[in-house]
Amino acid sequence: MAKEKFKDAEKGNAVEKEAEDLENGNANADAAVPAPLYPKMAEDPRARWAFIRKVYTILASQFLFTSAVGAVGAFVHPIPKFFLSGGLTSIVVFVAILLSPFIAMFPMLIFRRKHPINLVLLAIFTACISCSVCILSSFFGVKAFLEAAILTCTVFIALTLFTFWAARGGNDFTFIFPFLFATIHVLLVYLIIQLFFPLDRIVYTVYSLLATLLFSGFIIFHTESLIKRHGYDEYIIAAIDLYLAGVNLFTSLLGLAGIA
Repeated sequence: MAKEKFKDAEKGNAVEKEAEDLENGNANADAAVPAPLYPKMAEDPRARWAFIRKVYTILASQFLFTSAVGAVGAFVHPIPKFFLSGGLTSIVVFVAILLSPFIAMFPMLIFRRKHPINLVLLAIFTACISCSVCILSSFFGVKAFLEAAILTCTVFIALTLFTFWAARGGNDFTFIFPFLFATIHVLLVYLIIQLFFPLDRIVYTVYSLLATLLFSGFIIFHTESLIKRHGYDEYIIAAIDLYLAGVNLFTSLLGLAGIA
């Protein structure tokens, strides 16, 4: 009888230990799952974080390449001299570089979900944008380029962190899209007017300030889309949205730095 009681006690202890191990295992499994990115998040946060990491990896490579090419334009003095020479070759090259991003964008959008051609086309598009940034940077010089680059990096990171924090708190920024849409059309009309009737210093400063605010808003909006709305196969579109918002923010700040 004593042996049977001893065996029963051992079995009971073993069952309790197994239950405790299972509980600890479940606790560890739950601890491995990150907190939801926003309230009432239905999807697995790990899958969304993997998507976010993929997009920011692509975005970081785009920004690094564009920064390097833009620095070439700012530091290599013969580049602005070539484009300001007014020769036929310089005009043709200038127009070709400005039009190349629009030409490269269409096939990239068509094949955005077909790997690996989507990455190849994205690289071509990034190179075209980088060449445009190179020309623009060459006109403003080293000081303006460095100021705009540092400010862009600071603002982009700050707005990204703010949007992640705000999303976790349940804030939604979808409402700002109509204002962004209307503002960008107003600025485009001003840009067309400037081609025929150049703006004075004060108006150009106001234009650059509005553009800076506009693309800061786009960074917030597209970051929230990255967190909540983009599908897992839309990493190219998500990267393009944030990349263009960052580049346009840089060009706006470059204009302000050039005026100062």
